[in-house]
Amino acid sequence: MRASEGERGQAAVELVAVLPVLALVTLIALQLALAGFGLWTSANASRAAARAEHVGGDPRQAARSAVPAPFRRGLSVRTAPARVRLRVPALLPGVRPIPVRARSALLEERGG
Repeated sequence: MRASEGERGQAAVELVAVLPVLALVTLIALQLALAGFGLWTSANASRAAARAEHVGGDPRQAARSAVPAPFRRGLSVRTAPARVRLRVPALLPGVRPIPVRARSALLEERGG
């Protein structure tokens, strides 16, 4: 069964109508994935800062080296306990960067 000329034209119009919605849903899904990666990155950076602080190193440098370059803008590191705050870049126009933060502390082992 062959589609008539009008039916093929209608399918093309429907596709054009759905494409912007599909693009928006894709961008939102990518933004959520990027925010999740930002949370994971901030937790990793706070653990690196806590380890560096524990062994007498520079916690700010350790945290900075654990964060990928696109996330370093707006990076904030505090110590005792190690706290890292960063901003996840926005993919959608007009959306502000998403702030995420993490906190880590190393516990002292008790000898026995």
